[in-house]
Amino acid sequence: MAKFLLKSTFTVDGIKGLMKDGGSKRAEVATKAIEGLGGRVESLCFGLGEYDTYVVCELPDHKTAAALAIAIRATGGVDTRVVPLLTPEEVDEATRQQLKYQSPGA
Repeated sequence: MAKFLLKSTFTVDGIKGLMKDGGSKRAEVATKAIEGLGGRVESLCFGLGEYDTYVVCELPDHKTAAALAIAIRATGGVDTRVVPLLTPEEVDEATRQQLKYQSPGA
């Protein structure tokens, strides 16, 4: 399975829902949605910075991650961005791939 970081910001309506439901309920809803797609939540935290929530999860593939983000954003309460994550071993494999690339203007 592929690993992803979901970074989300609540809209005004989303904040109202958070105030009504509480953080535990929102975490439960997010976890159920991810598990319903065959995924697994590794961590789910609320933040006080640029984003309101950070979720590290595993999902079957990139299409599933896109479907999740589209479904979440379509509700209008949360603006979610998906960041694919790579393991150190995957980066090792990437650095061993041979390719030719010409820098602009070279």
